[in-house]
Amino acid sequence: MSKLWPLVTSAGLVTVVGTGLVVGTGAFDVSASTPHWDVTTKFLRMVRDRSIAVRSAEVIPPGNLEDRSQLVEGVVHFQSHCAVCHGAPGVEPSEIAQGMYPPPPDLGRTAVERGPAEVFWIVKNGIKMSGMPAWGGHGDERLWPVVALTSKLPSMNAAAYAELVAEANRAGEGHHSHSHTAETSGPGPSAHGDAHRGHNHTHAHGRKAGNGT
Repeated sequence: MSKLWPLVTSAGLVTVVGTGLVVGTGAFDVSASTPHWDVTTKFLRMVRDRSIAVRSAEVIPPGNLEDRSQLVEGVVHFQSHCAVCHGAPGVEPSEIAQGMYPPPPDLGRTAVERGPAEVFWIVKNGIKMSGMPAWGGHGDERLWPVVALTSKLPSMNAAAYAELVAEANRAGEGHHSHSHTAETSGPGPSAHGDAHRGHNHTHAHGRKAGNGT
């Protein structure tokens, strides 16, 4: 064992000196227009995938992900926050997404490759140095519907997605109407109207169907 220490020490010194040279000379290109080396890409994907698998292992998906109401609610968040980078059926990713590296993935393919638990963990926590933000501040109850929607993307065409967005818009307008009626017909706002007012103004009212932003 003692004979190995010189080799281990030498290897460590070479690694430290090599890393110092790469950093000090600026040899590593951090430009988003230059892809990683293949070995770097493979290493980063391995680290990412293992990290997600370990941390999502105890996530338990709810039993209502197949409900239509979950898809309608999920598309509101998706259209406002996700489609701009990931695109959607019939909606191309924005110019911003096309200039990102690594490029935002096709979430239909991601839903096939990963289960609901992993997709939820990613949506909630984000991924460092990838452009994927953490949406945990929005609350689990608003993130699971997004997971429900992504699970349907592989089999959803543009017409079906557009109809889902339109259905969400109609539901949002109905909540607005209910809220305004409750405010004018009684001594104070109803609990239903108060709970939905901020949500609808941000999503259903502020972002309408089909613009992908």
